[in-house]
Parts: sequence; C-alpha cells; structure tokens
Amino acid sequence: MNFFKNFLASVLGTFTALGLFFAIILMLISATASIIVSPLAVKSIKSNSVLDLNLNVPITDRNPSFDELDIIFDLNDQVLGLPEILNAIDKAAKNPDIKGIRLRSDFIPAGWSQTRNIRNALLKFKNQGKFIYSYSDFLTQKGYYLASVSDSIILNPVGVFELRGLASEVLYYKDFQDKYGVKMEVVRHGKYKSAVEPYLENTMSEANRFQISSLLTNIWETLRDEIALERNINIETLDFLINEDKIGTLDNVLDENLIDGLGYETDVENMINIQLEQKENDKVNFISVSTVNQSISDYDKEIKDRIAVVFAKGPILYGEGTKNIIAQGVFVETLKELADDDWIKAIVLRIDSPGGSALTSELLWKAIEEVKKSKPVLVSIGNVAASGGYYIASAADQIFADPLSITGSIGVFASLPNMQGLTKNLGINAETVETHPNAIGYSIYKPISEEFKKQTKKSIESTYYTFKKRVSEGRNLSDTVVENISQGRVWTGKQAFEIGLVDSIGGLQETIEAASKLVGIENYNLMEYPRFDKNLGSFLTDLSISLGIDDLFNVFLGNFKKSEFMKLTNQSPIDRLQMALPFEIKIY
Repeated sequence: MNFFKNFLASVLGTFTALGLFFAIILMLISATASIIVSPLAVKSIKSNSVLDLNLNVPITDRNPSFDELDIIFDLNDQVLGLPEILNAIDKAAKNPDIKGIRLRSDFIPAGWSQTRNIRNALLKFKNQGKFIYSYSDFLTQKGYYLASVSDSIILNPVGVFELRGLASEVLYYKDFQDKYGVKMEVVRHGKYKSAVEPYLENTMSEANRFQISSLLTNIWETLRDEIALERNINIETLDFLINEDKIGTLDNVLDENLIDGLGYETDVENMINIQLEQKENDKVNFISVSTVNQSISDYDKEIKDRIAVVFAKGPILYGEGTKNIIAQGVFVETLKELADDDWIKAIVLRIDSPGGSALTSELLWKAIEEVKKSKPVLVSIGNVAASGGYYIASAADQIFADPLSITGSIGVFASLPNMQGLTKNLGINAETVETHPNAIGYSIYKPISEEFKKQTKKSIESTYYTFKKRVSEGRNLSDTVVENISQGRVWTGKQAFEIGLVDSIGGLQETIEAASKLVGIENYNLMEYPRFDKNLGSFLTDLSISLGIDDLFNVFLGNFKKSEFMKLTNQSPIDRLQMALPFEIKIY
C-alpha cells in the first residue's frame, strides 16, 4: 500500500514540477519577445487584398490581452475580440486596397447580440461597394444569420444547412431532489423570477412559459426579418419553408434562394479572382484581422482626449473581481481612477452578465453614481445584462442595447441548499445547541425555519423595493410602470427599448460614438479597462484561452458551465440574496 502511495505522490510531484517549469519557460519567452517585437511595426496592405474573416474561433467581448506571446506562437487569430473584429471590418471598408471579404461562419461561437454587431459592420462594409463571399462546410442557424449578408453563399455539396426557428430548454429537478435527499430551499419575489422554479416544480409554470415564448418570438422576428431582407425572400415564405419542412435537402435550400451555390473553398477563391479581375489560378492576397488592424495605429499620441471602455463580464460576486467575474474590488477602484483622470472625458461600461450578488450590484451602482458627478457614463449591453447586470446599468446616463440582447429580470431571490434527506439516508444526524431562538440561522443539514424564512423574505422585499427605486429614478419611470415591467420578467433589447428600460438601440460602437457626441469631442483615443495585474494565474488563463484549453474544461464538465462552477466555488453568505437571470437561457 505504501508503495502505491509513494508512486502516486511521485507522479503528482513530477507533473506539478513539469507544469511549473513549462509556465516559467513561457513567461521567459514572453519577456524576451517583448524586447524583440516592441513596438509593433505598422503593416502595409497590398493592392487587391481580401480580408480573410474566419469566425470559427473563440470570440470574446473584450480583445484578448495577448501581445508578444501570440506573435511568437502565431496565435493572433486563434482568439478574436469583438472590438478588434469590428475595427478590422471598419478599417477594411475605408482602405481602397482591400476589395472584399472572404467569410467563414460555420459555427460562430459568439452570442446573438455579438453576432448581430458583426453582421451590421459587414453591411456597412458592403455599402462601400465591396464584396463579401461566404464559404462553409456546414451552416448552423447563427452562422447562416451572419452569412446572409454575403453577396454569395457557397456551401459544401455534402454539408449541412440549419434554419429551424428558435427553442429553449429548461431542466427541472424536483423529483431528483426528492429521490436523492438534496434540495434547494427557496425564497423569491416576482412571478417571473423563475431561476429557482426548477427546484420547486417538475413542469414549467405558465408565467415562465409565457415569458420564454415572448422572448424567443421577439428574437426570431428580428432574425427572420433581417435574413429575409438580405436574401430577398418574403418573411411569410421564410416561416412557411421552416414550418412545412421545405428545406430538408441542400437542393431545396438552393432552390429556395437561401444560398447561392454548392461548391468548395477553391470555387470561392476562383469567384474572388474573377471579381478582382485576376487570372483564375492567380493567388489571392488574403490578409488577417491582425494585419488589417496593424495597418493603421489605433492610438494617436497627439490626441489627449480619451474615452474609457470598461468591460464587465460574468456573474456578479462579492470580492476582488477577474476578467470573468464582476466584483466590487477592481471595478470600484477602476471607476474611481477614471473619475480622477482628466484625460478621460467619458466612460462606456460594456456589460455582459446574468447578474448575481445584490450587495455587490449596489456597490457598483453607487460607484457609477459617484463617477457621474465628474463625467458621463454610458452602458452598452452585450449578450445579456439582466437582474444584477441591469441594476448596475440603471445608474448610467444612457443605456444602449442590441435587439437581440437579453435584459430586465428586475427581481430578487434566495436559494439555499438543504442536505437533510441525504445525510439522513447516510445515517448522519445534526443536533443544535443555541443561546437564542434561531441563533444558528441557516444550516444545510436542516430545513430553513419559519423565522429564518420570514427574515429572508423581508430582506428580499426590501432589496426588491430598492431595485425598483434605482430603475425608477435612473430611467425616469413611475413606480407603477416599473412594477408592471419588473417581477423578474426578462426582455429582449428591442422590447426593453419599447418599454423604456434602455434609451437606444445599438452596439458597442454606437455607444462609443454617442459618448463622444455627448462630451463634444470628434477625435479621441479608446482605452480599455479594468487592467489586471499580470501574474502566473492570469498568464496561464490567457494562454489556455488561446490554445483552446478552456474548451476542454467544458468538454469534461459537460453542460455544467465553467461560470456555474465558479459561482459555486465563490459562494458566501454575502451573496445569498441574488439578482440573477430567471433561468439559464440556451437559445438553440
């Protein structure tokens, strides 16, 4: 037995040592690279160039924080940030040497709002009289929505085409809890606050079904109408084709004008050569996103005015905060620094969060209120800014959202695990000694007491009242109006605009432009925040994203998302009151 213990210890020690050695080597390479490649030279663009826009790679809301390392390992286009994609398309549209775009969007791994931002940028590109040709081995529904802006869509002859409408699936756990003796004790406010519904029921409530149906229908109408417009198809016809299963084969898809041809990547290259008036076998000068972005420097040293873009992504938790967790530590400090920086004229807060801790949301709301005393704050809602995410947004001077964004969910709940059934089955019994009634408060080994439930209910109602007050004052809406659009209900960006929860429809770029107009500056530099310290942990995280290791995490955990894992491991009593999205929205 000792032999095996020693053997396993040796193996573990060896792997640990190798991991640390590998990390140190990479950091040394990065440090060396910074000397070799800094500063980056501006790259020139040859005439008759074509932007090779391959979006079948991880896409983040913020540009990846790689610099020298990705140059050494040639990882520039392995992870793309939404701002750099939009920037490259805009620069390509203005550059006379770039004639068009070759697009790949088979399975674009971005959210619906991000995808629409890219699609709008491509439409502006086309309006400059330039071409977009799309090739795919297969087309997912989201990939096709993006590709539909193309002048020509070519699909592999044995590929797969997907256009079937939208659906969302919610799992319910009541029977599972009863069977295994682990349940969630729930206190909530708002009939639509259904984040906890799966713990209480086996089937979906009518209120929840109604809000999901409304959400999906509104999103689908936007997708359908925009696809129909670019493909010159009647919207009723598009719905008919899906409902009656008229596009079951690729020949059907071609006959119905949903795509332009069946072929291969070489066929698209030949089409591009013809468009460029080159010979059929001439080599097309394809250029990458990074090459286009390096053709013109984004930072002008002669310009002092700046607009800060603060990226807030992930669940809201109490603590310091990271690139994927919103917390008061680094974000409040960042906002204070920006308030005192005279060169920063306006702040754009980009939110992509399903919500979380009520306390942290309040701390961030207060920080924004303080910043507004010295300069304007505008919010750009990404894929989602719901519940706590919207709580934060409500403090802004202006809120922008995409029609496909998810927002609202004004409500509060508390969910606490109860393991009494499991421990009883295992023969474990917890006994309590208290100096006062309810001194223990909450224990995972016993059902919550009526007194504790009453106290929690009071806290929830108080927090809900404060939430509505923040929205009422921030959006200049009456208490009655806010109550009618609250109760935990989720809205699309388009719906939120119609009911007054957001001020304008637009993406990140439109929000930045609005900020510049608000402060009266035409020329400015964009600065990204927060700035996180570069340590071993953040270094390895960046590298794992670039190498796709993050995807392996999801493979091993299945449907148990990394964000959920992080929320569980960061739980604390401070985070018991939650302002979170009423269900995990998976739109298929």
